[in-house]
Amino acid sequence: MERKTHILVIPYPVQGHINPMLQFSKRLATKGARVTLVATSTIRNSMQALQGASSVNIEIISDGSEGDETVESLIATVDRFKDVVSQSLAEYIEKLNSSKYPPKFIVYDCALPWTLDVARKYGIDGAPFYTQSCAVNVVYYHFKKGTVRLPLEEPTVSLPSMPKLAINDLSSLLSNPSSYPPLLNLFLDQFSNFLEAKWIFFSSFKELELEVVNWMASQKWPIKTIGPTIPSMYLDKRLEDDKEYGLHLFKPDVDACIKWLDTKETNSVIYTSFGSLASLGEEQMQELTWGLKNSNCYFLWVVRETEQKKLPTNFLQETVEKGLVISWCSQLEVLAHKAIGCFMTHCGWNSTLEALSLGVPMVAMPQWTDQPTNAKFIADVWKVGVRIKLDERGIATKEEIEFCIREVIEEERGKEMRMNSVKWKELAKEAMDEGGSSDKNIEEFVAELVGL
Repeated sequence: MERKTHILVIPYPVQGHINPMLQFSKRLATKGARVTLVATSTIRNSMQALQGASSVNIEIISDGSEGDETVESLIATVDRFKDVVSQSLAEYIEKLNSSKYPPKFIVYDCALPWTLDVARKYGIDGAPFYTQSCAVNVVYYHFKKGTVRLPLEEPTVSLPSMPKLAINDLSSLLSNPSSYPPLLNLFLDQFSNFLEAKWIFFSSFKELELEVVNWMASQKWPIKTIGPTIPSMYLDKRLEDDKEYGLHLFKPDVDACIKWLDTKETNSVIYTSFGSLASLGEEQMQELTWGLKNSNCYFLWVVRETEQKKLPTNFLQETVEKGLVISWCSQLEVLAHKAIGCFMTHCGWNSTLEALSLGVPMVAMPQWTDQPTNAKFIADVWKVGVRIKLDERGIATKEEIEFCIREVIEEERGKEMRMNSVKWKELAKEAMDEGGSSDKNIEEFVAELVGL
């Protein structure tokens, strides 16, 4: 079948945005569209070989970088990024317009709202893709609209369709607005023109955030939940060879992890990872090492190479019987392993969705941006985990870490969390399977585009 309907998909160049948008691209391709993922040059040098995404074309356009930018420098140069990518994208669309497959539509990262203006200059329509939860985005929307103002005067915030949110349940950019003003502006600007789009895509699934999704629909948002955006082999298994995201900015050490896990009993290992960006302070790192050690459980801990110098001397030798520390791993493969009893996580949205989709209860230790809100939902709404309480210095102590791990792994409450986790796992799979809520949304979108 010749794929005539050509869709461009352009993510913000960080791993947590690329992965879900690449998965969405694969799903669009299975519905008969021709899909090109337009990456920008920031990730060129750190991009490992793209595998398992042969259904998606990959094109790299310039963003003015030399391919070695950090997220911090990306945020600091957000205006330059916009200027250069607008120009590069316009040139790329012009080139495609005189080819056999001119683009019919562009799905763009919500952090790049100006993409819609570029597309419309060429008579192409577009839709934003939101890489954070529906709940987090609704909170940002209320701040953008002025329903809630900074600085906050009350200890809690009440918003329609949401549980009451304490200050420490809000994005760190809202609870501490002076921490990263350029990033806060980036998140609030996501809503600058979003209602001009015909569709708004969310990396979530309807059943998971039903009240929030219904509220959005009641506000006439043209919302389509299309997740969980994780490889098909962990969900509906309908996409052949879709076992991994296919795009790595870090090199995982797969064999060492799985061989080690194969020697452990079911539900006996704590998997600990704080994602590709979070950086823990030295004191926090010390408390975490002691908390893991004192829990007396087996642990698999991802500590990026840049962070490993913070580990206490002799820690690796002292815990060789109980722990394995690695610089990166294939998180999906690890979470799917029967030995994993809980996931100690920073609560990034992709990690949260992966744990929910694989039925793994969590110990929530949020660091910044959207993570505190995700932690609130993990503990109090979906009831699939516990949230670590910080002391007056903002530190998670070794006693608190040990207590939370034991609660999930050993206590009665842990069994309840595990049962809830299995329930969400089934609902995640149903959403992506044939006729499920997310599958139908993707199907309807492509069918309507083909008919245009």
